[in-house]
Amino acid sequence: MTPAPPTPTARERILHTAHDLFYREGIRATGVDRVIAESGVAKLTFYRHFPSKNDLVLAYLAHRHQTWLAWFEAALARHGQNAHAIAPAVGEWLREPTYRGCAFLNTVSELAGALPEVTEITRRHKADMSAAIAAVLPPAQAHLATAMALAVDGAIVRAQFDRSAHEALQGLDLIVRSLLGGTGESPQTQACRMS
Repeated sequence: MTPAPPTPTARERILHTAHDLFYREGIRATGVDRVIAESGVAKLTFYRHFPSKNDLVLAYLAHRHQTWLAWFEAALARHGQNAHAIAPAVGEWLREPTYRGCAFLNTVSELAGALPEVTEITRRHKADMSAAIAAVLPPAQAHLATAMALAVDGAIVRAQFDRSAHEALQGLDLIVRSLLGGTGESPQTQACRMS
């Protein structure tokens, strides 16, 4: 018999609720009272864990960074652990029904003026994303990781406003192949075009 998963702590419930609401509806649009109500904690409990909404926002970004990066590294491994894994890995995320763009870029656009720490957190997140990309490249091509990460960001933004991952992923795959010196379509691009 498999043991039941542990009951989440009050802090975990608050953080997971905030994560879902912030990502889905935006940070400014989500008030603390709503997070408290939907996480099922008392107001005093909330403020014991997060003295301000800004503290919750920073915790949300730290949580998002850990979960997203772990997912990205696993997705790259699932798709072959090489440069041609980038577009299909990103494609998994862009096709999710809950997709609403990059949580970090969204937060910078909402709060960078009011909470400058989000800019530095976003820089670190993007640097770690570049490092994950560099890890799947041959050592002689690791210097291309930053350009590929910029292409990933472009695909993320394109899919967010276009409501379709198809063109964003085709463009991302083409950029990756061009950076690697390839000229033909990859199997992933062909499959994406045919789907």
